[in-house]
Formats: sequence, structure tokens, C-alpha cells
Amino acid sequence: MPQQLFAIALVVPDYDAALAFYVDRLGFTLDQDEDLGDGKRWVRVTPPGGTAGSIILAKADGAQQETAIGNQTGGRVGFFLTTDDFARDHATMLAQGVEFEEAPRHEPYGTVAVWRDPFGNRWDLLEFS
Repeated sequence: MPQQLFAIALVVPDYDAALAFYVDRLGFTLDQDEDLGDGKRWVRVTPPGGTAGSIILAKADGAQQETAIGNQTGGRVGFFLTTDDFARDHATMLAQGVEFEEAPRHEPYGTVAVWRDPFGNRWDLLEFS
């Protein structure tokens, strides 16, 4: 059977704050939100139009996980959101208050700009050439 990456976990301070950003502002699809008891939930979102590569929004549990919020990749861009229309999605994200660290730039592989979610995670918005 072929393998594919199903999901990655993204440590966040609060489930509802993460949903407000990823679903309400960015238009991600809420695929699952299941109560697991003891204040824990299984919350999974997928980028708009995406069919694979979902994100598990995992609420930090304890000091060690709280220190990882926004720095899960050591300050590097660790998440990559691809698009078939960079200009459209860049404009939409700006209108939704997404903070970009830079102006769009053209690289040999495509058009890209780095942005951050409200929790400090660095992302690329990327349209391949």
C-alpha cells in the first residue's frame, strides 16, 4: 500500500484560538473536533481544497509543551502552504490580517513569502513555477 503523510501536530495555546485563525480567517476545513475528555480534543484541519496533509491542533499540556508554541522548528520556516494562485491567496491572507515577514519574492522554484500564524509559527506561502 502506498504511504502518504496524513497529518502533523501543531502545538497551540488554545483549541478555539487556533480554530479562529485557521478555519475562520484562513478558510481551512474543520475535519474533526472530538472531545477526548479531561480538556483534550482531537482537532484536525485541512487547507482549503486540500485532500491530504492535515494539521492536528494540539493544545499544549504543561510547561515543556508551552515553550514549544511558535518554535517547534527552531525558528525556521517549518510549514509550507502551496497555492495555484499566489497573488489571490496572498491578497486574501493580507485582508484577513495575516502578518507577512517579507514581500513576495521569486525563486527558481516559484513565488514565495514567509508569514507567521498568531502563535509564532513560520510558514511559506508558495506557488511552484
